Amino acid sequence: MTERDFAIDVVRRLRGAGYEALWAGGCVRDQLLGLEPQDYDVATNARPEEVSRLFRRTIMVGASFGVVEVLGPRRQTGPLQVEVATFRADAGYSDGRHPDAVVFSSAREDALRRDFTINGMFFDPIDNQVIDHVGGREDLEKRLLRAIGDPAVRFAEDKLRMLRAVRIATRFELAIEAATAAAIQSMARQITVVSAERIAEELRKLLVAPQRARGVNLLHDLGLAAAILPELLPMKGLPQGPPHAPTGNLWDHVLRVLELLGPSPSFPLAFAALLHDVGKPRTVGRTPDRYTFYNHEHVGRRLADEICARLKMSNAERERIAWLVEKHQFLGEARRMRTAKLKETLAHPGIRELLDLHRADALASGRSVDHVEFCAERLCQWTEADLDPEPLVTGDELVRLGLKPGPIFKRLLDAVREAQLEGTIETREEALELVKRLLRDEDTQTS
Repeated sequence: MTERDFAIDVVRRLRGAGYEALWAGGCVRDQLLGLEPQDYDVATNARPEEVSRLFRRTIMVGASFGVVEVLGPRRQTGPLQVEVATFRADAGYSDGRHPDAVVFSSAREDALRRDFTINGMFFDPIDNQVIDHVGGREDLEKRLLRAIGDPAVRFAEDKLRMLRAVRIATRFELAIEAATAAAIQSMARQITVVSAERIAEELRKLLVAPQRARGVNLLHDLGLAAAILPELLPMKGLPQGPPHAPTGNLWDHVLRVLELLGPSPSFPLAFAALLHDVGKPRTVGRTPDRYTFYNHEHVGRRLADEICARLKMSNAERERIAWLVEKHQFLGEARRMRTAKLKETLAHPGIRELLDLHRADALASGRSVDHVEFCAERLCQWTEADLDPEPLVTGDELVRLGLKPGPIFKRLLDAVREAQLEGTIETREEALELVKRLLRDEDTQTS
């Protein structure tokens, strides 16, 4: 049984018990767009307790809001699931995110409380009929994203809807209707009442979409970037190229890099691409021949880390994004780089993302991608043992040589590691001989 079959079965079961039941929301929209719905939601006039009695396996995921999860046959990935929600009207949104209370209602009232017309339609899978109380089908045909009713009211109810508008318009390549866009622009600063985690989750979805560059432009034009990513704003209008003949501005370059990442980048890669030059406005200088941005990658790393912390991203995401931003120029001289230095970078778990970022950045700037191809070749030629071999000498062995732990440990271990990666030593005996020689040299210098 497929998820679609199970969703039809849930509707049939509810209908058979005398209740009204329809598919609702995103699955209806996706079906009309010719897409396979990611999941199916059912709306019904049955109360949560009535739904629970009707189906053998259910989970009360939001009984106070009329939501019950119905579980179906098991698969390898887990049981089939359909969310069943009672038709409702929402009573007040004092926190700007969640309804204070709900009142169970009719299908029409349920449609009118939803966010956008394209998400407010129902579908009868038994009679194969769309039920549209809000004009969603017409807007979908016009490729238009429109808030249901008064946009300001919809966004005042739930501020997250403003970010959802950008994501949905980006994902489905829709224009945002004028009054809806105007309401977002006037209310954009209020997005900060939404939790950092939810804002980050919307960014995760937006930045991996194929049209992510348009989405970022919408964030800027609607005023949302100023509220959630103010560090981006100084990039707008910052010149690229020689002062006497600028070739563009930094904002356009960043958008082009985002476009060139390909259809499905990871979120850390996409976010790093958005932030890779965020340090340039704070480091900009000028000579007669060019603009300079010395150390912008290090400033960028700090800013990226601060942004990720503010958005309460995981430590793994935060570290990867900051690393990618700092290293986005690092491999430009890969052919002339010392073997040890190159191996250390190629051994990093994020190297494939770094190469994708280097490639997109080079292409967006009209530069060669030779350095990327060179690194890709080396990754094919070198094994994991070549890139990250077991250490030949450890701190314990230095202690056994009679050395006391201190700054000298790091100098010695780093020197041995570099020689090992360069291929000038291969055995423990050679490593220990190198340590002794370095100690003799140090004694000579201090005597």
